[in-house]
Amino acid sequence: MSLIELKNVGRVYHMGGETLHALRDINLGIEQNEYVAFIGASGSGKSTLMNILGCLDSPSSGEYWLDGSRVSGMSGKELARVRNREIGFIFQSFNLLPRVSALKNVMQPLIYAKVGLRERTRRAQAMLEQVGLGERMHHQPNELSGGQRQRVAIARALVTQPSILLADEPTGNLDSKTSLDIMTLFKRLHEEGQTIIMVTHETDIAAYCERQIQLHDGHVATDSREAPA
Repeated sequence: MSLIELKNVGRVYHMGGETLHALRDINLGIEQNEYVAFIGASGSGKSTLMNILGCLDSPSSGEYWLDGSRVSGMSGKELARVRNREIGFIFQSFNLLPRVSALKNVMQPLIYAKVGLRERTRRAQAMLEQVGLGERMHHQPNELSGGQRQRVAIARALVTQPSILLADEPTGNLDSKTSLDIMTLFKRLHEEGQTIIMVTHETDIAAYCERQIQLHDGHVATDSREAPA
């Protein structure tokens, strides 16, 4: 079985008297160490799909299997456990705690995982070194550039050693040079074995990924594998 298996996954939202079909019969498999981009315009279903993959939402129909476990149908507590153990999130807006250091931001997920202070400090320091911020780990977010803040967010996402790194428009708030730096870092992480799934509406960013899945009106429109940029 693939790392991720989606079987006839649908997602329906009921808003007022209307029914919105955000996803319709999605069938997908994603292997370990794949580097995948979900591409699509606003309303295509890519964010809904990302939320389901990240266990932030559940499908209305079909099945979601993650690393051999059937995730669809789990309780909220079980989903939270899977999120903390298996998934690292990176957001467009960084979502860092503003009044604590980069180091303490990266340590945060390890607190939820009940890792002891000494070990979580060691792991957070090592991860910040890995993303090139060893000399900035005691700076707060407002003392860092946008690219440095995104590197902190990447370190925080990776510190729990997740099966999957989910990146939602990770370069959306960055200039072109900084975007290139972040995509270069993603490339290195992928080469080291990390499974990366990215949501973007930018085709030039998606081109860095080995596999591009285009969504349209809740369907998979195209699924192509190309040499990354």
